[in-house]
Amino acid sequence: MSDRYTSFANSPLGRLLAKNLGLPMPVNLDRFQAGAPVISGAVLFGSADAGALGKAVSDTLKNINADVHGQGGKAFSAEGEQKFKALVFDASGIKDSADLIKVYSFFHPVMRKVEQCSRLIVLGLPPEACENPRHATAQRALEGFTRSLGKEVKKGGAAQLIYVASGAENQLESSLRFFLSPRSAYVSGQVVRISTSGTQATLDWNKPLAGKVALVTGASRGIGEAIAKTLARDGAHVIGLDIPQLADDLKVVTSLIGGSALALDITAADAPAKIAEHLKAHHAGVDIIVHNAGVTRDKTLANMTEQQWNMVLNINLSSEERINDELLAQNVIRENGRIICVSSISGIAGNMGQSNYGMSKAGVIGMVQSMSRVVTAKNITINAVAPGFIETAMTAAIPFAIREAGRRMNSMSQGGLPVDVAETIAWYASPASAGVNGNVVRVCGQSLIGA
Repeated sequence: MSDRYTSFANSPLGRLLAKNLGLPMPVNLDRFQAGAPVISGAVLFGSADAGALGKAVSDTLKNINADVHGQGGKAFSAEGEQKFKALVFDASGIKDSADLIKVYSFFHPVMRKVEQCSRLIVLGLPPEACENPRHATAQRALEGFTRSLGKEVKKGGAAQLIYVASGAENQLESSLRFFLSPRSAYVSGQVVRISTSGTQATLDWNKPLAGKVALVTGASRGIGEAIAKTLARDGAHVIGLDIPQLADDLKVVTSLIGGSALALDITAADAPAKIAEHLKAHHAGVDIIVHNAGVTRDKTLANMTEQQWNMVLNINLSSEERINDELLAQNVIRENGRIICVSSISGIAGNMGQSNYGMSKAGVIGMVQSMSRVVTAKNITINAVAPGFIETAMTAAIPFAIREAGRRMNSMSQGGLPVDVAETIAWYASPASAGVNGNVVRVCGQSLIGA
């Protein structure tokens, strides 16, 4: 469903009225276009003294042919007319709260020089791995700064914090590319942790999933369809899975992308074994599993039936556990594999009438965080996305007033698109994202609801 207000707000009359009446002013977000550079515009790069990530950042900016100013690039003057598409600051050298002034000193002079749909990125060290309490305190403070910055930048801009563990510098490029690019259009105010990994992938960044096999559940429509198309665009052979009742819709999707279809009910007792058998027989294994299938059965708890409760928990959570357990037990997931789950902002903030759904999606987050330690030993990663208000057939059916509130109650004052969720999943799926493990990233335009 189209967002007519956003279209109106970007017309000459709409911009004038929105500005004068103090109404939300959502912009048309930059999104991925084939053949376009990773980032179109100048990048200002700075660092605190003794920053540990300068070389990794500089190498990435060089690899994407960025127009770099500041550290390692062209001379920069705050008094100049230069505008910036991205501001990148390495704060890993900050070891005391008194040194946080360096963050202010970098960003303050240039906040009025950022372009529309800008990217602001702070890099730091995981507080839990810091050498002493003062160091950890200063690094943890970066989270509050970055989340606040995301709410200030406006005009479709986004701010992120990337914590890079000591020794994981060679794992940064995939994440830095994603957050600098239009692929992260609807992601803001997020904290990502990159850990060490023995895997260092060499790949074609235009087709990072070439030769990979991906299984996507709930692939016949909406977000699942967008995920299937995006992974196929990046080179994967996609196996779309959905219930037998949607087999015809599923075949339409998979035929368009050169994939294959698997129609079955994931809640059936024999579903995990059948999935494992299919993957081994037809593809000799799988590289990427995306748990997207999910349902809602909204009622307040007092009015909810046991059947409504059980259906949501079984489809959204328990079936994923059973499938993961079977595929891991049979070693169906190949080396440097990916398990990617779709949670929800409801699993973080809760939602009226969704105690079953909120519990299931919070459980997905718990599964990701607890399983990350288990799958690391198998050289596999597990991560999740938590979408906010995404424009789908389901949200189009929401009553007008609630729908408009959902769209506007975020830093970007608009709903996201299914492709925004899909792009985040594609970042997780990349062979170069081996250091991204146990993360939950909200795709919500920095929703004002929740953490």
